[in-house]
Amino acid sequence: MTIIMENEKKELFGAWVQATGTTLSAIGSTPLKVFTENELTSYNLWGNELQALGNALIADSEPYFTMEKIGNMIQSAGNLTVIAGILLPGMQQELDIKGNLMQALGGSAVLKDTLTEEQSVESLYHLYGNLLQIIGNSLQAISGIIELQGGEGENINTAGSWIQATGSIIEAVGSTIDYLDETG
Repeated sequence: MTIIMENEKKELFGAWVQATGTTLSAIGSTPLKVFTENELTSYNLWGNELQALGNALIADSEPYFTMEKIGNMIQSAGNLTVIAGILLPGMQQELDIKGNLMQALGGSAVLKDTLTEEQSVESLYHLYGNLLQIIGNSLQAISGIIELQGGEGENINTAGSWIQATGSIIEAVGSTIDYLDETG
């Protein structure tokens, strides 16, 4: 019983760490004149680091090898790929696209388990939160492809970042409701 409670706490903490990270990353992806380019890059870097940590904690909280565990592991690897792109000049665009596609793929794997959950209000939080994250990551990847082809993808990237952040917050709220239901 104690291990189960610890895993539920770890999952809840991971969900909010991830939500914080997606929000910081969305700020970093928004062309705000109040921040320098270096400050926006720092927000994006820290945001992806927190997302990677949050996804890793959620994956680690799952004691069995499930699609949810695999999906969160893939999402964490996707964030690490984005981080590598930020830190490796000249490779940022390609690694950013690949990292966002990996996050969308991981979210899709998590979605498989979400769709098999018993239907409840909490499951709707998880369903919609996860779908928004998949859509957001996909838009971010599309914006990178547009930019690689010489187009302007900044607005799509910004929208995708905020859609992903909204989804992760909804997901964290669902995890909070799950935790409160479990602990009474």
